[in-house]
Amino acid sequence: MASHGEEAKKHVVIYAPASMVNNSHLVSMAELGELLAARGLEVTVALGGRTDDEAADSFADGAAAAHPALSFRRLPPVTRPRDVPAHDHVALAFELARASNPDLREFLRAASPSPAALVLDFFCGSAVHVGAELGIPTYFFFTSSICILAELLYHPVIHERTTVSLRDLGGERLNFPGSPEIPAEDLPAAYLDRDGLTHRLFLALSEQMCESHGLIVNSFRALEPRATDAIVNGLCTPPGRRTPPLHCVGPLTKLDKAGANRHECLAWLDTQPEASVVFLCFGTMGRFSAEQARHVARGLETSGQRFLWVVRRPPGEDGAGKPADPDLDALLPDGFLARTKGKGLVVPSWAPQREVLAHAAVGGFVTHCGWNSVLEAIVGGVPMLAWPMYAEQRMIKVFLVEELRLAVALEGYGKEAVRDEEVAAKVRWLMESDGGRELRERTRAAMRQAKAALSDGGESRTALLELASQWKR
Repeated sequence: MASHGEEAKKHVVIYAPASMVNNSHLVSMAELGELLAARGLEVTVALGGRTDDEAADSFADGAAAAHPALSFRRLPPVTRPRDVPAHDHVALAFELARASNPDLREFLRAASPSPAALVLDFFCGSAVHVGAELGIPTYFFFTSSICILAELLYHPVIHERTTVSLRDLGGERLNFPGSPEIPAEDLPAAYLDRDGLTHRLFLALSEQMCESHGLIVNSFRALEPRATDAIVNGLCTPPGRRTPPLHCVGPLTKLDKAGANRHECLAWLDTQPEASVVFLCFGTMGRFSAEQARHVARGLETSGQRFLWVVRRPPGEDGAGKPADPDLDALLPDGFLARTKGKGLVVPSWAPQREVLAHAAVGGFVTHCGWNSVLEAIVGGVPMLAWPMYAEQRMIKVFLVEELRLAVALEGYGKEAVRDEEVAAKVRWLMESDGGRELRERTRAAMRQAKAALSDGGESRTALLELASQWKR
């Protein structure tokens, strides 16, 4: 409670899906919360859509410990919906969040004073009606790129103009305002089945976004000017819908304080020449079969380049009593670790990706094209080889390769395997060729744009300050 003569801070509630906390959504939403708290707002992160998931609760505990300036509130657990297929994790995230809306309503209603704003992750889009019912200005925080947001807003138009499922269109290219043409097969799997539950949820999300007070996005206009202008000029919203204000506040990428627990791979990087190491990392959900892992290993060895590679267990090898880390000797080719010792380092399961990409020794990044990873590479000035795996990553690959020209794709990711010859050739090209040097120069130009956006008077910093000032009023 505010003391005599001291005005109470305005309260902002960020609503995030607990069912998806093993990915990047909660990470970037908590970073947004930190920036808002630093500007004099009281910020609560409400976690909805909870089941009895110990891993999710553990991740949330870690996020709370890492962000002491924020309050975290777990809404009560909900029952898993029976009508959502067990394998459809995306639909499940939407529906679990929807099931928490009554608890969110009670939490917001009990808050005193009433929150100045409610900020939703897109999986929590159905809560836009809760905010409207309580008279709380409600915004979306979109954790992917402006280009992906433009397509999502425009997606109902594509739906109206087609009569078949998009998967039936194969490589046919679709036009979206402010974006390069996207082959239908590169759209997220959730969009491909015309009558599927997940597709219907994304169509509804597009409408929910148009009903909000604004769209906050983790990117910056200088990186994506065409997509930004297309949204702002109303080219992406279907006829009859309003375009909410767009607030570009990214990139939200904060280096962790390593302290005494600095990861061993950073000490290894300290011993490597500048811009000499290729870093391979594929996100928390990116896993390879044993056969694919061996293709990568042979390709790296053949390339002759220095490398730092994060290797996770192959899919299907989780279970009670099994070790968390992969058995590298069994997974990789015989003698690989010994032959590449010194020139390469294989790290099981996890590495501090932001710190690695910020290290001077790193000169290339083989990435799954998750948007947080892309932003971290841009902030570090590290050129990319694109290897998309799931969600919107194939769309981001098209955007990176064709629009921004900050990446080159590895061929074969949508087929049986990316072959070792392809890995060797592309890694060597990235690190040794004139084309690779040009890619690096373009990435460093984007890095300078990102730093300018976040500096005093920069576009993203100004957008965030204006938003915080608006809520404080």
